[in-house]
Amino acid sequence: METPGSQSSLHRANLERVVRAVRMAGSLTQAEIARTTGLSAATVSNIVRELKDGGTVEVTPTSAGGRRARSVSLSGDAGIVVGVDFGHSHLRVAVGNLAHVVLAEEAEPIDVDASAAEGFDRAEQLVSRLIAETGIDAGKVIGVGLGVPGPIDVESGTLGSTAILPGWSGTNPGQELSGRLGVPVYVDNDANLGALGELVWGGGRGAADLAYIKVASGVGAGLVISGQIYRGPGGTAGEIGHITLDESGPVCRCGNRGCLETFTAARYVLPLLQPSHGPDLTMARVVQLAREGDPGCRRVIADVGRHIGSGVANLCNLLNPSRVVLGGDLADAGELVLAPIRESVSRYAIPSAARQLGIVPGTLGGRAEVLGALALVLSEMGDSSLLDGVQGADAPAIA
Repeated sequence: METPGSQSSLHRANLERVVRAVRMAGSLTQAEIARTTGLSAATVSNIVRELKDGGTVEVTPTSAGGRRARSVSLSGDAGIVVGVDFGHSHLRVAVGNLAHVVLAEEAEPIDVDASAAEGFDRAEQLVSRLIAETGIDAGKVIGVGLGVPGPIDVESGTLGSTAILPGWSGTNPGQELSGRLGVPVYVDNDANLGALGELVWGGGRGAADLAYIKVASGVGAGLVISGQIYRGPGGTAGEIGHITLDESGPVCRCGNRGCLETFTAARYVLPLLQPSHGPDLTMARVVQLAREGDPGCRRVIADVGRHIGSGVANLCNLLNPSRVVLGGDLADAGELVLAPIRESVSRYAIPSAARQLGIVPGTLGGRAEVLGALALVLSEMGDSSLLDGVQGADAPAIA
């Protein structure tokens, strides 16, 4: 027989299970909640009623498969989350609620050589301004997700020496920003956040296992395994840019020769075209010219695609993901880059893994990382505070 205590604990656990499913998805129908959580339809219906009465969720009419349904999302006033993304030359901030609605977003240029203190000053100012624009009390902020272009040491939280922002090496970005804003800050690298952004909002939706490939000043991959970002024990998983393609190739910034990055990253690719196309060429401009038919730019993008495909084939053979999402400026090249990637994957990957792999462009563009920062907070925050107004939710949860 179950004791009342065990029944209360089970009920609390079921409440948290439903809240967690809705929190991660943004909104779900009750049937989708049942499939996601494994709970019965009757149990889900009762729990949703409790959560609605307690002000934790909102329920709105919708349709699914041509039938009437009810969409469940977290209450719009349950709290807000903030995403901050530092890039090679930009700072982007977004403010969203727990129903996955972006309430305010803005980007501004930032000097890549600026000091860490100046960067955090700018971030603090932009966060404060956007929160004020939403009209929501700053006390409603539950947490901040922070993206940085470099590896984060899992144990210390410090930024590694290979970061694109050179003056920030050895700093603790999460600790610094948390001290300024007075809320928890969750930090990850830009590739992992790009993967989270595309998984929750973009081209990775519906995939439990995927790799997000970002090609910019460097090359990185965010890996999602069973719906969770895989970082590795030291936080450096996904450094696909340092797969060796040619032992006699160019010297990479990591000290090795012929890394994938030396054949695909902007710093190595753009000089190939600058003699004929001018010194101010950018990767976005190369993609634009290629789409307009420029033969040199098309050739370079095709070569880059084939090299990326070699790295993706290695990922296929090791991890067997179901989807690869290409991010960054290259994604706008469409089939000009995707077709060569598929060609290399077909050639070098195990046939069964290649057949199961979908290779798609990211749909979020430059917003992938900041939306991923919002998703990071949503994935890391707990559910206890969201159940404060729900009757019968005060029992301790079972493990």
